[in-house]
Amino acid sequence: MKVLVAVDDSDFSRHALAWVLDHLFPFPAAAADQPAEEPRPALVLVHALEPLRHIMYPIGPGSAVYGAPSMMQSVWAAQAENARSLLDRAKRTCHQRGVSAEVVVVEGEPREALCRAAADMGAGLLVVGSRGLGAIKRHVTWRSFRNTWNLDDARLLM
Repeated sequence: MKVLVAVDDSDFSRHALAWVLDHLFPFPAAAADQPAEEPRPALVLVHALEPLRHIMYPIGPGSAVYGAPSMMQSVWAAQAENARSLLDRAKRTCHQRGVSAEVVVVEGEPREALCRAAADMGAGLLVVGSRGLGAIKRHVTWRSFRNTWNLDDARLLM
């Protein structure tokens, strides 16, 4: 089974990764006790880069100027570097626990990009942080994911 964990810079994301490491991946010492017919799941850490919105600056009453393409490229490069840093940090956390992980950066609106990545990779489980939502909002968000991604093929853990 392949497990995808959404990684961002929130405490909720870090807690989700810690939960996965605690509950789905035994410590190396405990791995020897695991029956050979139950292979360890594969872990994939995924970060979604949101598309850049056009940037406008007001320059006076009734007028504005768009940001220069070089500025947009600079912002995009900074986002990509931030994503690499986040994923490297999460991967180090996994390695400290004796778990190897693959890292992937996807582009697009996070919900859709994460669901698309899970479907493309044949994931059995997609784990996302709760973003601090209460039970009702968490249920609504889960339903939104469910409408985006066919959960008959895989499961969502929030």
